[in-house]
Amino acid sequence: MTAPNRRQLLTGGVGVAGAAALGLGASPAHATTAGARTAYATASNDPRRPVTPGADVAAADNWSVLAGRKVGIITNPTGILRNLRSIVDEMHEAGTVHIRAVFGPEHGFRGTAQAGEAEDTYVDERTGITVYDAYGANTAKFASMIKASGTDTVVFDIQDVGARFYTYIWTMYTAMKACVETGASLVVLDRPNPIGGMTRGPMMTEAYTSGVGAEAIVQQHGMTVGELARFLNGEILASDTGGRTLDEVTVVEVRGWRRDVTYAGTGLPWVLPSPNMPTPDTALVYPGTGMFEGTNLSEGRGTTRPFELIGAPYVDYRWAERLATRGLPGVGFREAYFTPTFNKHVGKVCGGVQVHITDRNEVDAIRTAVEMLVALKALYPEFDWRRDSWDAARPYWIDKLTGSTRLRDQITAGADADTVIGAWQAELAAFEAQRKPYLIYGGPAR
Repeated sequence: MTAPNRRQLLTGGVGVAGAAALGLGASPAHATTAGARTAYATASNDPRRPVTPGADVAAADNWSVLAGRKVGIITNPTGILRNLRSIVDEMHEAGTVHIRAVFGPEHGFRGTAQAGEAEDTYVDERTGITVYDAYGANTAKFASMIKASGTDTVVFDIQDVGARFYTYIWTMYTAMKACVETGASLVVLDRPNPIGGMTRGPMMTEAYTSGVGAEAIVQQHGMTVGELARFLNGEILASDTGGRTLDEVTVVEVRGWRRDVTYAGTGLPWVLPSPNMPTPDTALVYPGTGMFEGTNLSEGRGTTRPFELIGAPYVDYRWAERLATRGLPGVGFREAYFTPTFNKHVGKVCGGVQVHITDRNEVDAIRTAVEMLVALKALYPEFDWRRDSWDAARPYWIDKLTGSTRLRDQITAGADADTVIGAWQAELAAFEAQRKPYLIYGGPAR
């Protein structure tokens, strides 16, 4: 998701059988609207599937939340209903929602683009709706797309994964700023945070903001996108819009989700939010192992287990052995060898580890990754931070991912993991207090 992309940084923005197998009822592509509504109602009342995303809640109510609105939708392949169909296709066929536009994020509306890429603006063949390229758009460009399309309500429905450097939340925030500029409203069709409600990691600092971290939130924010939209509107938006905020952020809430439930406990089908996020377990480790994009190791892109397989040609068995002694909660390490088919170290055998999830409720992805980085620095003189020549003032990608130079400086100087993690505890506690008024869902954080 966060592969280096110059455009991203310079903008500052940032079938029937299958449905039946899932217990959702038959809802093929040619299903009638009435048949689709039956599928929604059946899914919503299915006791085996207690968690109902906001999109399904809205669909069961015949999209009344959007009645009379001229709608522009920010979504991607994760924006589906229980019948596994896109909300855009369902709204279009229902005829009860006036869709003026779709705004495609990184990877595009239909998901045809790789990391750091998007789909160009085009007319969608299935629906005839114009799909605008919103990835990397700044506020002015997003506002111009809203105006050109005649949109008065922007709808956001994307499955986030809970990490600051996953770019969809910053597309949402840019849309929020554009809504202030144009007078448009915002409706969020909420979805669970797949890694739960726990906050972890360092705070973003202003000097290192970019498309992979545009504002001051911590690395693992522990909020749903609906909660995050409320937080951004209440705490940050005014500072970017001359004191103005949205009059209201409408959140169609998830039913049945608690903050201590990870995605495996929701009963929901997993749709890849991006090409390198294949499973819910990937999401659990991503807020930590995503940091390996800022090193000279492969983060597993070009393999079937990105962000779980980590390694480089210079790494051997010693890394896995050392990590196994650390007793890290919720994870285990297996010595692994792999050959990436794209991205870093293409065609080269990389030694390293596979991070295995042993207890989904105990994973601390950022501590795990810090322990991995500290061990690498101690074991291998070849270990290095990746430098980006196109950003001479801020050449280290790791600084943009972590929000400052602090983590890099400490690990380079030989600090242990406890020292590195201890350095951000005060700012983490302050963020937890700051976000509390905007939280919607109950239950303990873990």
